[in-house]
Amino acid sequence: MQNFMYKNPTKIIFGKNQITKLFEQIKPYGKNVLLVYGGGSIKKTGLYCSILEELEYFNVYELEGVEPNPRVTTAQKGANLVKEKNIDFILAVGGGSVIDCTKLISAASKYDGDAWDIVIGKHVPKEATPFGTVLTLSATASEMNAGSVITNLETKQKLGWGSPLVYPQFSILDPTLTFTLPRNQTVNGIVDMMSHICEQYFNEVENSDLHDAMMEGVLKQIMIYGPKCLENPKDYEARSIIMMAGTIALNGQLRWGFNGDWASHGLEHAVSAVFDIAHAEGLAMVMPNWMKFVMPNHVAKFKKFAINVFDVETSNKTDEEIALEGINKLQQFWQQIGAPTKLSERNINKEDIPTIVNSIARQIGNMQPLTKEDAAKIYEMSL
Repeated sequence: MQNFMYKNPTKIIFGKNQITKLFEQIKPYGKNVLLVYGGGSIKKTGLYCSILEELEYFNVYELEGVEPNPRVTTAQKGANLVKEKNIDFILAVGGGSVIDCTKLISAASKYDGDAWDIVIGKHVPKEATPFGTVLTLSATASEMNAGSVITNLETKQKLGWGSPLVYPQFSILDPTLTFTLPRNQTVNGIVDMMSHICEQYFNEVENSDLHDAMMEGVLKQIMIYGPKCLENPKDYEARSIIMMAGTIALNGQLRWGFNGDWASHGLEHAVSAVFDIAHAEGLAMVMPNWMKFVMPNHVAKFKKFAINVFDVETSNKTDEEIALEGINKLQQFWQQIGAPTKLSERNINKEDIPTIVNSIARQIGNMQPLTKEDAAKIYEMSL
């Protein structure tokens, strides 16, 4: 286990009707609030009106229309609005995309240059406008971490960045707010949180047994309660467990002492930078094939994954066969809940691969670093 420091300052406010806590949480920061949200689903569900009622005391300004793969241009627009209106506090209402965009708004609002400078590391934030979240989609754990992923359509790049200054001050997690999610968004959330765990499970250290055991347990719970959310979208217990699992999956505690691999995310970011598909869909199509590609060099870890997560029988099988069966079972589970498993299902073909590979902006992979030639092979396997 490597040396590490960990601090997570985000206050989690969990349970039914917790938006009634908004006034007391925001009031210490000031009266001018920027409300950030996505395509308008919060208006259809009534959440928008409920939040405005809770914010009646404040001067509320709005930034609507944050994209599923949030654009740097949208974040820049929000940062400019924060400066123009002297915003004291930002409230992100939505899923990971809205929260990721808000993080860049928060940091860029204190910077006179281009918001993209922060994403590419040209500028390191020194301060940020405080913000909180109301979570409506269980998936990314952006509600309890300091990471963000932003798309630049001009450069055809989708890049992750982070800063300890962009932890949410608080996050309200009310499972009932996920009752009305479209089925595909629930599916995407399940895939996303499982992929986050897998990225950390397959890591660069020799021994992560303690964390492996925690990750194996969370994965099993997701596979039990995720389908229950799909069968009955208003199952409060199932939604609660999935909401907590999504937060636990990437709030930092599952990778104390190591980083994880993250090659699959790098591979997916290049795909969605070019084709603007849902992040989790890209992961469902690419990650199992990344696993098959690297597994021969890491058989023991993939065997452990197969046995402890998917209860793969071991008798009369080689270690490689056991490992491959576990990978196939993961792919089958995602397929069974309705996730795509091939790039061709989103009209992505062999001739598109060079363009996608060119969108890979950074070295990817920690457990096994990948070349661009490796990436091309994995994309071909994913067709």
